[in-house]
Amino acid sequence: MGQVAVLPGWMLSLLLRFRPRIKGSGPRGDGAHPNQKDNTMEHTLPALPYAMDALAPHISKETFEYHYGKHHQAYVTNLNNLIKGTEFENLGLEDIVKKSLGGVFNNAAQVWNHTFFWSSMKAGGGGEPGGALGDAINRKWGSFAAFKEAFTKSAVGNFGSGWTWLVKKPDGSVDIVNTSNAATPLTTADRALLTIDVWEHAYYIDYRNARPKFVETFLNHLANWEFAAKNFG
Repeated sequence: MGQVAVLPGWMLSLLLRFRPRIKGSGPRGDGAHPNQKDNTMEHTLPALPYAMDALAPHISKETFEYHYGKHHQAYVTNLNNLIKGTEFENLGLEDIVKKSLGGVFNNAAQVWNHTFFWSSMKAGGGGEPGGALGDAINRKWGSFAAFKEAFTKSAVGNFGSGWTWLVKKPDGSVDIVNTSNAATPLTTADRALLTIDVWEHAYYIDYRNARPKFVETFLNHLANWEFAAKNFG
């Protein structure tokens, strides 16, 4: 039987120092750190929190096939292409949104905004929030009915393409904020609680140009107040 070779300590140390990094060696066992993109991964389209037909008849499967499957996916694809070889290629999505401008920002923010929007809805949603969030809404607007009126006015009147948000301000109060195009509260001191997408592609298949009806349906049948309450804290 042959002898087993024993490497000198200095050689073993050198080999270990320059060993190749193996994908899958991260703390989760899959090569990735939580909420962080590393140089072996690309941003991917997040899974919907429900089936594509789960919100029917209020939002159809066809709308999700286009809005989620094509529009949202396009932002992800564009983002991956734009960040190659840049300072952003190893950053997580939220960091990219906060640090970028131009095309990188537009696509990164739209990936984040859409993911937040899907979670802002659920089957059997709507109704009225309770707890601390409900109290904050009542303090701000006097009643939930008054909030709905204010939110509807903001969303319907949000000119062009954009988003209407319920946010928590740094002082703990709540407010309604409109943003245009890809702009997002993530780049401000506000904390997003709930949002509605008022880009026309969000509702045109099901509501044509009737944005007021889409906003009404969102508030009455889709708004995920449990998600908003968790964000409120």
